[in-house]
Amino acid sequence: MAKKFIDVMDTTFRDGFQSVFGGRVLMDDFFPAVEAAKTAGITHFEFAGGARFQSLYFYLREDAFEMMDRFRKIVGPEANLQTLARGVNTVMLDTGSKELIDLHAKMFKKHGATTIRNFDALNDVENLKYSGERITHHGLKHEIVVTMMDLPPGCFGAHTVEFYEKTLREILDSGIPYSSICFKDASGTSNPQKVFETIQMARQLIPEGTHLRLHTHETAGVSVAAYMAALEAGVDGIDMAASPVSGGTSQPDILTMLHATKGMNYDLGGLEISKVLSYEKELQNCLSDYFMPPEATMVSPIIPFSPMPGGALTANTQMMRDNGLMDKFPDVIAAMTEVVEKGGYGTSVTPVSQFYFQQALNNVMQGPWNAIAPGYGKMVLGYFGKTPVAPDPEIVRIASEKLGLPPTTEKALDLANADESKSLATWINRLKEENIEITEENIFIAAACHDKGIAFLQGKGELNVRKISTMKKEEENKSHGSSSMGSGNYTVVVDGQKFSVQVAEGDVNILVTEVNGEVVESAPIKPKAITTSGTQLDIKALLPGSVWKIVANPGQSVNEGDVILILESMKMEIDIVAPKGGVIKSINVATNDKVVEGQVVAVLG
Repeated sequence: MAKKFIDVMDTTFRDGFQSVFGGRVLMDDFFPAVEAAKTAGITHFEFAGGARFQSLYFYLREDAFEMMDRFRKIVGPEANLQTLARGVNTVMLDTGSKELIDLHAKMFKKHGATTIRNFDALNDVENLKYSGERITHHGLKHEIVVTMMDLPPGCFGAHTVEFYEKTLREILDSGIPYSSICFKDASGTSNPQKVFETIQMARQLIPEGTHLRLHTHETAGVSVAAYMAALEAGVDGIDMAASPVSGGTSQPDILTMLHATKGMNYDLGGLEISKVLSYEKELQNCLSDYFMPPEATMVSPIIPFSPMPGGALTANTQMMRDNGLMDKFPDVIAAMTEVVEKGGYGTSVTPVSQFYFQQALNNVMQGPWNAIAPGYGKMVLGYFGKTPVAPDPEIVRIASEKLGLPPTTEKALDLANADESKSLATWINRLKEENIEITEENIFIAAACHDKGIAFLQGKGELNVRKISTMKKEEENKSHGSSSMGSGNYTVVVDGQKFSVQVAEGDVNILVTEVNGEVVESAPIKPKAITTSGTQLDIKALLPGSVWKIVANPGQSVNEGDVILILESMKMEIDIVAPKGGVIKSINVATNDKVVEGQVVAVLG
């Protein structure tokens, strides 16, 4: 009797990179490993999409479309190259209009994709209809998804077999075209028995011959058991990764699953252990200089209590390291349970996982529910679709008050279509204003990545890759006695008086803004006294980050609650507002400056 063929998708170069390095791996560094994977006989790859779209523009100064083209050239025309999309969000963190959803499918087809795995974190089938139709329209295979997780203990109302059956029936009844069905657990928290019953239910419900897959992560320590349960229940395909980006927050290792199924009636893609060993050796060599976050290699027993997906976990810890916040990580994870419960049980997968993390961070840093992360707030208010259960009414009230938005029951796609800022015309005009070439690729990059996309297209993108060799050089420079401050704005105290000082490296022009608003160019730094006596008030950054936009100017009158400037921190825009009415005496930072928690950014009189 022939063994059952199980299709293996190698997630190394998409989800593996995202789960371990926050997506920050340069293409020239890993392409030799793609060659090795091809030699090992792998023909199905997850190679792009999801957070590995934005991360190239945000952190790598690389073009995702170029990466996709080069990947396709290496593996040849017959390989099944798969990407990840988020329904009406596609590869964006916000919802897209019909024009942008169509352009996403068109561009990904043009640049080498074969299949798009398409999910909605809320399991709102309405969010899958148009995106699925456009994926199929442009000649791509559409893998439609039901997202999974286990709820934290004591939480009820969704994420049961019955809930998944209801969602699957809605998909089947909707008429959405699809070529395969995937159950996706990004946090790896679904217990194996539920996985077995869910796959068994689906196998009985879907048409005979339908390709059925399971995707999970090792984060909670049950991924191999979950895959074995799924195989027993009749699944046709599973996702695996190669060492060193397997296990931990990523997918189970290919070799691990080959071992786990030894002697059983399954053929995992015809893969041979010796060839996979050679592939993994090449990959380890390619990634040897990359800093491996310790949390990426660990199984965490607390993840079921605070479901944080592997792909988001290391992306967030990378940002926390960048912002000096890693000491807060345990508190943020602990705060996740309440945030998930009161948010309506959307599956902890991007973008909802990021909303959960941002809100948990806010609750830790600023006190419970004193600040609402925009994404989380818009989710509980209904702007991303219908949550599996109704969010907590009090949180809905707070979110509406903080964001100045009413709750809505309109479809997310209809809301996005009515938003002029999400039209192609808006982004074409933006490219024209910036004197950037008008191509469909550039339009989509700008629309998906906003200002960071524009910066990339202007050649100003940020390079932020954690390599061991670079980190050693930085440490050596520090140890050689260099005590110079980095460029930026600093607050210093001289003889009991505060001064706002700008520091820059080299012989550069410096803009000095006086309290009366006058600007002196190419001037020597002249500290301006800032007193905190009387009615003057220091306004401080609540979180570390960078200055995204300065809204108010020195000398300007503001009312209580008016936005003075906006910080960007942990993928959030943080409004710095006037705590009372008054006159802006000084702005102590400049656009793009890095700030630390508690740093004075403005003075109000």
